Amino acid sequence: MSEWKARRFWKDSSVESAEDGFTVHLDGRPVRTPAKRSLILPTEALAQEVAAEWQAQDEEINPLSMPFTRSANAAIDKVAVQKDEVAEMIAAYGDSDLLCYRADSPTELVERQSAAWDPYLDWAESDLSARLVPVAGVVHQPQNPAAVAALRAEVMAQDIYALTALHDLVSLSGSLVLGLAAQRGIAPPETLWTLSRLDEDWQIEQWGEDEEASELAATKQRAFLHAARLYQLSRR
Repeated sequence: MSEWKARRFWKDSSVESAEDGFTVHLDGRPVRTPAKRSLILPTEALAQEVAAEWQAQDEEINPLSMPFTRSANAAIDKVAVQKDEVAEMIAAYGDSDLLCYRADSPTELVERQSAAWDPYLDWAESDLSARLVPVAGVVHQPQNPAAVAALRAEVMAQDIYALTALHDLVSLSGSLVLGLAAQRGIAPPETLWTLSRLDEDWQIEQWGEDEEASELAATKQRAFLHAARLYQLSRR
């Protein structure tokens, strides 16, 4: 038996104003999420991206080719209905941020981590009032509760689209500091992704590249860059 696939039934997609933002219409009919909720986008720019994804579909609909539509669906159907839980999960990274866990040897790696990561810990202290302290090794060591609370407040204040983007920025990089830096535009997202890969890139330098691991890293990088762009497009 052949697998059933959704097929294109519309000719044109368009962006229309809605009460709380913008929505996408297919031949005049509003798009809904998989949970049948109204697909409301906070900005016209993000709505245009979603509309373009629908317009680009061939005879058979391929959800994997519609990343902004899928992110909007996630924001509305998943994040919005459990916003506090999602925010708490993201905020928890503040107590175990990647940038705080350092090698104790070799000296070259120790120095590379300090040079690359310390400026972002300094930024978190100056701009976010969160002084995180680096430690040697990978065993969890709790951070100052005041610093963790300051980072948590940053996360809890975000709307559903910002949280949807931040979830991927943080979970993919392992760093709440880098995720917030991506949102604030402190550095290009490509640079921030490279910073999150410092340890892996060091291992590649020492032992060579693994093709399967490289493909996985490339997939994660695309998702990280998408999340950064989702955040920017969702800002009014």
